[in-house]
Amino acid sequence: MSVFDEFLSTPEMLELFGAPSMLQSMLDFEAALARAEADAGLIPQGAADAIAGACRVEEFDVAAIVAASRGAGSLAIPLVKQLTAAVARADAEAARHVHLGSTSQDVIDSALVLVTRRALGLLERDLDRLIEALFALADVHGEAPLLARTLLQPAQVVSLGFKVANWLAPLLRGRERLRAQAALALQLQLGGAVGTLSVLGAHGPAVARRMADALRLRLPDAAWHTQRDEWIALGAAVGVLCGSLAKLARDWSLLCQGEVGELAEPSDKGRGGSSAMPHKRNPVASMLALAAGQRVPLRVAALLATMAQEHERGLGNWQAELAEWAQLFGAAHGGLKALADAATLGLEVDAARMRENIERQHGLVYAEAVSARLAATLGKAHAHARVEAWSRTVAREGRPLRAVAEAELAADDAGRRIIAAADWPVLFDAELAAEPARRLAAAQLDALRERWRAAMGARDA
Repeated sequence: MSVFDEFLSTPEMLELFGAPSMLQSMLDFEAALARAEADAGLIPQGAADAIAGACRVEEFDVAAIVAASRGAGSLAIPLVKQLTAAVARADAEAARHVHLGSTSQDVIDSALVLVTRRALGLLERDLDRLIEALFALADVHGEAPLLARTLLQPAQVVSLGFKVANWLAPLLRGRERLRAQAALALQLQLGGAVGTLSVLGAHGPAVARRMADALRLRLPDAAWHTQRDEWIALGAAVGVLCGSLAKLARDWSLLCQGEVGELAEPSDKGRGGSSAMPHKRNPVASMLALAAGQRVPLRVAALLATMAQEHERGLGNWQAELAEWAQLFGAAHGGLKALADAATLGLEVDAARMRENIERQHGLVYAEAVSARLAATLGKAHAHARVEAWSRTVAREGRPLRAVAEAELAADDAGRRIIAAADWPVLFDAELAAEPARRLAAAQLDALRERWRAAMGARDA
């Protein structure tokens, strides 16, 4: 892994998918296998105790195992060799029972499931922090009028709460999607050479059940050596979450632009500085999430490509999947944790700048409201054409839309009757214009809070 991979990930996730963590999880599988086989009467209890007692990664030469795995074609082969030697030093008879009835893919897949469960815990922890911080942002600043943009151009007036709700909803759905898919994908892998558990004979199902219980994994109907659908679907769910995070980060970064200035990421402890320009305040959390949004789709595409695995055991594709999996989680956590940290430290909201940016549009953001009022008298098509012509005048001359419209309508008696003098301030009031968005946001945020409280209750149960 390059220094740039490390920069875009987190130390916690890198450690989880590092060699010591992965090898310990493989040893946890071997210990559970031995104990389950002893319970089933397949091996002596003393042998199981000797094997389990040797399953401590700190007693192994991790670097030698990793180095040997390339020539062996599997990380499991040199690990089992070292484990067998370690057990033999304490009990030569017990060494005969190491890895009995299992195969390399069983131990590696199950270990990766164990590591992934912890990785999902990291994602959920920081996703929860981000969601909490966004709810708090809506509580404090949600009423503030904000310029909505479509196709990167000023559109209408909404509220910040309306925008926050649009950030929150996909994150809550993403959290639910991850949990639902994890419930299917976090399962034991135990099939033996070709998935039949032939070495274990009639004891195979009992051994598998005991192992699943010991490792707290779901027991599948059969080995999934080349049935990768539920596993890859979990990876795709991580990818979808990263897409939602990238959307949020894209909005943050645009709102943080100096010429917009409506939002700013925290700048404590040197965050977002520049090596050349002392004034810079770069949105580095958004940057990391956007980088994940660029990389993760490629990881998910690669995972999908590895699904065409041959017969009962894949050649090259399963091995590629393992590497892509680690990179997927590394990038995902890098972006997610950066956003959660920034949101928790506190995004700076400039409500005055939001109002200023609305006013800088010379009233054009109220054009639809003016057109709707005219349509009651002139008809929709005629009203639209008239306001469109006024808008071109505003763009050309820099005069406010209200002034252009009032002047033209005041030119004749019929025009003065279309919009009463008392109605003009109502049509061009930012607070009133934001009301539809506020109502929608309030309802959506209330529903999201209920969903969130239910999720927290399920988490803490």
